[in-house]
Amino acid sequence: QVQFVESGGGLVQPGESLRLSCATSGFSFSDNSMSWYRQPPGKGRELVARISTISSDTNYADSVKGRFIISRDNEKKKVFLQMNNLKPEDTAVYFCNAGWNKPGSSWGQGTQVTVSS
Repeated sequence: QVQFVESGGGLVQPGESLRLSCATSGFSFSDNSMSWYRQPPGKGRELVARISTISSDTNYADSVKGRFIISRDNEKKKVFLQMNNLKPEDTAVYFCNAGWNKPGSSWGQGTQVTVSS
């Protein structure tokens, strides 16, 4: 059974940082690209960042480029999202999933990130 467990969210002030983690199980992690998505309040889910199997390629949404860094640990089957210089518009529930162009059908519960002064 494919599972994603996101953690690391919280309430921070603008300009601060957070590091999100996603633990995975139930599939061959090292054979899959991984992605982070987010769902702002009242809006649909959007792609934030993605990383290839051996971390050779990464891709970011324009809104987070230069502030967020995606990374992965294939031995621990985890993917991370370092979020710097957070802005109120980054407020959302953050999810990870497998895949580069299209996410899988299973989703975790996500982790809430709230950026507010």
